[in-house]
Amino acid sequence: MKFLFQNTGLNIFFLIAFFCIFFSTTLVFATGSNTVKDDILSSIEKKYSGKSFETKFTQISKLAALDITETASGKAFFSHPGKMKWEYLKPEHHEIITNGKTLWIFRPQENQVMKGDASSFFKSGAGGAFLSDISLIRKNYDIKVKEVTADYVEIELNAKQKTPDISSITIRISQKNHDIVRVVTYNAYNDTTMFEFSDIHFKKIDRDVFEFKPSEGLNIINMD
Repeated sequence: MKFLFQNTGLNIFFLIAFFCIFFSTTLVFATGSNTVKDDILSSIEKKYSGKSFETKFTQISKLAALDITETASGKAFFSHPGKMKWEYLKPEHHEIITNGKTLWIFRPQENQVMKGDASSFFKSGAGGAFLSDISLIRKNYDIKVKEVTADYVEIELNAKQKTPDISSITIRISQKNHDIVRVVTYNAYNDTTMFEFSDIHFKKIDRDVFEFKPSEGLNIINMD
């Protein structure tokens, strides 16, 4: 299990960056690849913009070099702009929380929380720049339609300037309600992390969900 929990923070940073990119995306799907791509990019900010939602998730992380696969699951909460909480329930409980400025990684079994500047973790690849300028998607990625079915469409984002952290992202979007139901990230080492989302509910979420208040005696480790 060590691989999963040692790499969870990095995997989540990629996904947080992704959600910052697509947090305000509405998707209008047609049959032609170019039309689908243009609709995705031009319909931005129509479904997720300024909204909050929660979802269940399953994460499958694969480390290619060691042929290791780990699975985790839990609930996630999102609020525009840049606020989120990942609550891992299996196989062990831990939480990753950000209010858009501060990042906390809380491991109750270890009586420990790691604390850092959220923006400093999102600089490479699909990082913090997207929090303030969604138009950078067009600048930083070559976007193509990967697959279109009656149930979903998949698009692939290939980084124009690849980094070891992230080289491409594939996302699957429901044709029924335009929800993002799957995200797969790839890095330079052929490692992959897949997130599948279910029970997605758009609702108001208390801002306190995205804050962390350490209890007395908790070991605080600064990541800066």
